[in-house]
Amino acid sequence: MADDENETDIPGDRMAVGTGVTLVGGGPVARDDLRRALAHAPCLVAADGGAEHVLAAGLLPDRVIGDMDSISAASRDRLASRLWPVGEQDSTDFEKCLARIDAPLILGLGFTGGRMDHALAALSVLARYGGPRLLIGAEDVVFAAPAKAALDLAPGTRVSLFPMCEITGRSRGLEWPIDGLSFAPGGRAGTSNRATGRVTLAFDGPGMLVLLPRDCLAAALSALGG
Repeated sequence: MADDENETDIPGDRMAVGTGVTLVGGGPVARDDLRRALAHAPCLVAADGGAEHVLAAGLLPDRVIGDMDSISAASRDRLASRLWPVGEQDSTDFEKCLARIDAPLILGLGFTGGRMDHALAALSVLARYGGPRLLIGAEDVVFAAPAKAALDLAPGTRVSLFPMCEITGRSRGLEWPIDGLSFAPGGRAGTSNRATGRVTLAFDGPGMLVLLPRDCLAAALSALGG
């Protein structure tokens, strides 16, 4: 639960947070990952059924946002004053949260390791929203690449690039440079490239997802300005 310095303010339909937000979804969440995320982003928000993971870890979320179809009645009663129901069904709970949170950083857990359709939807939303938002999974951290990014990585570190639209870019520090290549969904992707050291990336527009081993969280946060 957030302390006084992390208290939230909800003007209208937005949640303004002065610190980073750890956002917990309903998929698998490792306790160590939750603690690690909270060290970087201490305001704790649950996306619908993600509240069950938060409560199981002995914590209380500052807010629970979603359509409330995946949270138990007992948890709804316990968290009644913290619930932010959003009834529309045109977006996922992950997008409902991103659309309502203003924060310098959002770290998402429990959005990539469960059902495949949920994971694909989360990646699509992540690419559309961009900005300082990052998902932590069992094997990877993933974020939407800004126009330019620098990653301090050890030689041999896996760097995968997955396009969510037609996109081109340039690189330095990759074993297989991407200069002159055209990426697209259903076309070329950049799976399992490798760093030769510090990596710099530049893209001609938004829409490229960067996937790194999850022990590269600090490098990913630095690339996003965190």
